[in-house]
Amino acid sequence: MKREKGLSLNILYRFFIYAALLILAVSIIVPVGWVFLASIKENSEFYGNPWTMPKGVYFQNFIDAFEKARMGDYFLNSIMVTALALIMLLLVALPAAYVLARYHFRGSKLINIMFMGGLFINVNYIVVPIFLMFVDADKFLKNLGGSGFFLNNLFVVALVYAATALPFTIYLLSGFFVSIPKDYEEAAFMDGSGYFRTMVQIMMPMATPSIITVILFNFLSFWNEYIISMTLLTKDEKTLPVGLMQLMQAQKAAANYGQLYAGLVIVMLPTLILYILLQKKLTQGMSLGGLKG
Repeated sequence: MKREKGLSLNILYRFFIYAALLILAVSIIVPVGWVFLASIKENSEFYGNPWTMPKGVYFQNFIDAFEKARMGDYFLNSIMVTALALIMLLLVALPAAYVLARYHFRGSKLINIMFMGGLFINVNYIVVPIFLMFVDADKFLKNLGGSGFFLNNLFVVALVYAATALPFTIYLLSGFFVSIPKDYEEAAFMDGSGYFRTMVQIMMPMATPSIITVILFNFLSFWNEYIISMTLLTKDEKTLPVGLMQLMQAQKAAANYGQLYAGLVIVMLPTLILYILLQKKLTQGMSLGGLKG
């Protein structure tokens, strides 16, 4: 009897878990699918039943979004900022995580504590001080006879992205580097390999799953980031999320909904494609970096 009762409770528990997961999946898939369908509707179709299927494929919404709303320019800006931020982040985080995970030296514990403390700092809370600091820096440069550098500069935005993502990235990579046996390094040193060569040619290739996870997580974060780019880019140079918000404000007044949803698809599509392609690598990297660390 106890065994049968335990089996029935287990089946009931699984049923509730699967039902909850199904509801969650539907609540995500339905809005995303609706946005994709709405992006290919003509504007007149939005005044009837919003759940009707589109009468045809109206690609003019995407053309208008790219040309009239400058989503193409914002798209290129986002690609540039995201790529620069990822490159700078990996150039700093990979060696830092490796050294902090594999070697102990004076001050290493303090550095680790400072990076771990950075995990609890919300970037949105410090964006105003960053902005004011850049304003003062530009004033100083202009007083010297130069021009402003720190505001309305895509490279500076990418630098801020990379700097704010360092704590989480180092935390995740360190968790994986700690789990690697020291035998690999000792064998490399016996073969005459130096510290840098061992790190680049032996340790980093072994950390590929965690590196892919870091790239994916930070790509999603940088691509969809809004507060920093809106604050530091005050002129025409804007990233895609800021451009999308401006498009939403403009099209709500103009009641041009097709162009608005086309802009939403332009923002969502790269992240969806990347996640679908790297989903297995993402879960593998999270388990390696989290459970073993």
